[in-house]
Amino acid sequence: MPYCILKNYNLKKMATKKSKKPTRSKLVKLADKVFSEFIRQRNANELGITECFTCGKVDHWKKLQCGHFQSRKHYNTRWNEKNCQVQCAGCNVFRYGEQYKFGLYLNKKYGGNISEKLMNDARKVIKLANFELQEIIDHYKSEILKLN
Repeated sequence: MPYCILKNYNLKKMATKKSKKPTRSKLVKLADKVFSEFIRQRNANELGITECFTCGKVDHWKKLQCGHFQSRKHYNTRWNEKNCQVQCAGCNVFRYGEQYKFGLYLNKKYGGNISEKLMNDARKVIKLANFELQEIIDHYKSEILKLN
């Protein structure tokens, strides 16, 4: 088949393709990315410096991580701002999130027994629809813009 016929065939094929909606897994990944960026930037100073919630290590927000008190596998608390704080890689990965210290510091920061409330909330099963995930993405994108 001559090249010009193939070229026209591909153009017609491309013109009839519909734009795909993002998959659920891509929405979750994007929501995690945007939320993590917000959590790491919210306590940073004008130079972008912030500190680890559990050990106090000071570094630029891009070099730190978004640590979760209750695991990300629990969708009910996965994007909860009280459940997530800035952590260094040492605390978040190598010391498994320092969950005990994390809980103590959460109670100190927010008062009451917030760590127990988060533990109970994490056990509640929820299923977020794709439009709800998109709302989370849009909300935290706008929050990041407010911070900058």
